Amino acid sequence: MIKDLRMKLFYFCFLTVFSLTAQTSYFPPLTGDQWATVDPDDLGWCEEGIDDLYTFLDQKDTKAFIILKDGKIVIEKYFGNFTKDSIWYWASAGKSLTGFLAGVAQEKAILNIQDKTSKYLGQGWTDLTAEQESKITIWHHLSMTTGLEDDVPDDNCMIPSCLTFKAEPGTRWAYHNAPYRLTQDVIGKAWGSSYQNFMNTQLSVKTGITGLWYDGVLYSKPRSMARFGLLMLNNGNWNGQKILSDQSYIQSMISTSQQMNKSYGLLWWLNGKPSFMVPNSQFVFNGSLIPNAPDETWCALGKNDQKIYVIPTQKLVIIRMGEDGGMVTGAVSSFDNLLWKKLNEVFCTSGIDNHDLHASDINISPNPFTDQSGFVLLGDKNIDSIELIDQYGKVWFKINKSQTSNQNYSNIPCGIYFLRVMNMQKIVAIKKLIKI
Repeated sequence: MIKDLRMKLFYFCFLTVFSLTAQTSYFPPLTGDQWATVDPDDLGWCEEGIDDLYTFLDQKDTKAFIILKDGKIVIEKYFGNFTKDSIWYWASAGKSLTGFLAGVAQEKAILNIQDKTSKYLGQGWTDLTAEQESKITIWHHLSMTTGLEDDVPDDNCMIPSCLTFKAEPGTRWAYHNAPYRLTQDVIGKAWGSSYQNFMNTQLSVKTGITGLWYDGVLYSKPRSMARFGLLMLNNGNWNGQKILSDQSYIQSMISTSQQMNKSYGLLWWLNGKPSFMVPNSQFVFNGSLIPNAPDETWCALGKNDQKIYVIPTQKLVIIRMGEDGGMVTGAVSSFDNLLWKKLNEVFCTSGIDNHDLHASDINISPNPFTDQSGFVLLGDKNIDSIELIDQYGKVWFKINKSQTSNQNYSNIPCGIYFLRVMNMQKIVAIKKLIKI
């Protein structure tokens, strides 16, 4: 009797606490323009920072910017002639949606991410030996660890002669578009139709996330990007309907997938990790991907600064569409960190690295550079030092900013390099430059 009473009391207390702490997100209707809003002032945000944010976004050639809180629109801003009904590309931010759809395909038992890729694409989809090819699984595509040679003239070439051996699968992380794009072919083959059809039937009709895939890239309206962020915020649930219920797979997407690039999951970028790598490089940078953003942030990042940020405990989704913000290094950009400095001012929170507030002023001239021209670092006078690093991680020199004009560049081979800019022993920016 007493035991039964205690159990009833326990469940009563548990349900009471759960009902008080659980927050149910708002979900917009599947069609139409209706979408609930909330005023920034009602959230205690610093509205004086919003105009400064808009100015920054406009200066950086932004086309669309949306912030959701608990699913409701707090900020929605379009620039120039761009509107909520305009179409723009996701670039590599679409990779994260493909990662999600791979999980949906696995949950429907039409594939398993541990399956060999050749099960769906047939033997000979690469230029590898049969034994080498048989070791590559769908998981390797999702984690960017196929081991295929990525230093190729065309990063999107998917014919066998372009897909050659570099390393054993799972032993080398490399941001390589061709193996990623073949993931879409795998899903389409497993489904028995097109990848577009799989998205339309399994995602679009259930969530309102629409878009057209063209040459492996998704084109959509800005609110579709926001809808996908909201779906991820709610762990694959859309207004009570489980689009992807496999929570272990969702966690694998947003957890470190391998030990080479700790800031990469399954086609998702992860903040708050001790180190990160960038596309087109084998160098490992110490520190967090976006120091000014919350450590828990998951990121879908694409060329020319296409962004989806999901911050789960704060129930925030932030999206940005537009042109190159001017500070891009492949998918990873110092634009992110400066944007988060502006966002922290809107949220009334200070950035994690307050010394890192002048990265927007840093520029390299000329770029590309030559033996004769060299290059000069322009901008912030508080920079302590810079390092020139090639795509394989070799440091060619480390000098004080004031010494750049006195360097001998003739011993540096032509190619792609990264300039790591340091201030107060912290990374201020990572700039991409070319020697010709």
